[in-house]
Amino acid sequence: MSEFVFNAFVTLLVVVDPLGLAPIFVGLTRERSAEYRRDAAVRGAMLGAAILFLFAFVGQTLLGALGIGFPAFRIAGGALLFLLSLDMIFGRPSSVRRTVEEGEEATEGVEEDISVFPLAVPLIAGPGSLTTVLLYTGGGTLEVAAFLGVLLLVLLMTLTSLLLAPRVMKVFGETGTNVLARVLGVLLAALAVQFVLDGIKQSFAL
Repeated sequence: MSEFVFNAFVTLLVVVDPLGLAPIFVGLTRERSAEYRRDAAVRGAMLGAAILFLFAFVGQTLLGALGIGFPAFRIAGGALLFLLSLDMIFGRPSSVRRTVEEGEEATEGVEEDISVFPLAVPLIAGPGSLTTVLLYTGGGTLEVAAFLGVLLLVLLMTLTSLLLAPRVMKVFGETGTNVLARVLGVLLAALAVQFVLDGIKQSFAL
């Protein structure tokens, strides 16, 4: 169980990337008041958490309704997370974050609420985090409960990072954030390969 909890924590930490959200959030809310940043951080984190927890409870039912076997989803999910890990290792911005940055430039100076898009979706509750939720909620009741606890912890870390985003940037800076992302990317790549291998093993066991 301890290994399951550790793997879940590392995967969520890498995919949600609380520290990596700090510079994006600072960019999205520059020239906004401190009150606006605080409200947007809280709303975005709560909406993202609601989506992820909802997906944790209905995701397996959705897969069953679509006729998708869990081994197949493990393989597809592992492949998706592996592609994400490559972006992190080689310092390439993922397509989601690149789109967010382009949208930020296009809407610069326009007053809008960023808590729903792009903060809650897709930065917090994006394809990678939704895939991770499904991959870790296919086990027994105890494992699902442990994963939900880990998910709550990572979301609280995300909220803290957003609320303290300017200070986080001063402490870690761009260089520190990039180095950490590459180290965590290697760990995510290994976990992604393990998901694929488990999916293949389960397919042959059926």
